[in-house]
Amino acid sequence: MAQNKIEKKLLHYMGKAIADYKMIRKGEKVMLCLSGGKDSFTLLHLLHKMRQRINFSFDVFSFTLDQSQPGWDDSDLRAWMDEHKYPYTILKRDTYSVVIDKVPEGKAYCSLCSRMRRGNIYTWAEQNGFIKVALGHHRDDLIQSTLMSILYSGVIRSMPPKLLSDNKKHIIIRPLAYCQEDDIAEYAEQQQFPIIPCNLCGSQENLTRPRIKQLIKDLAKENPKIPSNILGAMGNIQPSQMMDSNLWNFRDLEDELELEDVVKELKAIKLV
Repeated sequence: MAQNKIEKKLLHYMGKAIADYKMIRKGEKVMLCLSGGKDSFTLLHLLHKMRQRINFSFDVFSFTLDQSQPGWDDSDLRAWMDEHKYPYTILKRDTYSVVIDKVPEGKAYCSLCSRMRRGNIYTWAEQNGFIKVALGHHRDDLIQSTLMSILYSGVIRSMPPKLLSDNKKHIIIRPLAYCQEDDIAEYAEQQQFPIIPCNLCGSQENLTRPRIKQLIKDLAKENPKIPSNILGAMGNIQPSQMMDSNLWNFRDLEDELELEDVVKELKAIKLV
């Protein structure tokens, strides 16, 4: 697929997600979390391209957290950002040492690492007046998270395209929610983004997410619609067909049935 074609496809699906969930409003300042990976680079580049093409203005500011991981080198990232004249900042916080110290050997680093990263992101956003925070999660991240939660946590949840933070001070948006990872990977390779590999979680084996990712790929070989069906299911929940008593009053269904009968009788004698 030609570069302009893959870019057009990604812009289309990103624009659709932004419109469907009203992620960005006129005049807003968006803080984009640039991890140094292919997804956040793609989001950053496409959002700046979108700014040039739409009929309302918004600002994008890139925030990168240097967590002092071994091998971290952001010199190419800085050069690339300067070349494109994209505004950015890089904040250094040694969360790596804390994660290594606190997480027992053999356990996944991801949970603690992401919590500490999120805390630094929200703190910096609040200190610098940003309410809207953009993350680079894509379609495959969303559907993998859904299956992981079901299979390993016994909870149906995922990464919503738009989310109010727990402290109710920030709105998290995921403009790539409709975009496929394969398309993003191809685009990142074409653009030659200065990727910074993650040497923390990437150094661990037998993590859950890669296994779920492979499971979805295997199922998609038999039925290519499976990934999009999972994504669609996330927005097509039927509470009455689930088992959550907080959503449906199972204990009093008989009372509902009796009430229906009373209403029918009243209508029959034209009192309702």
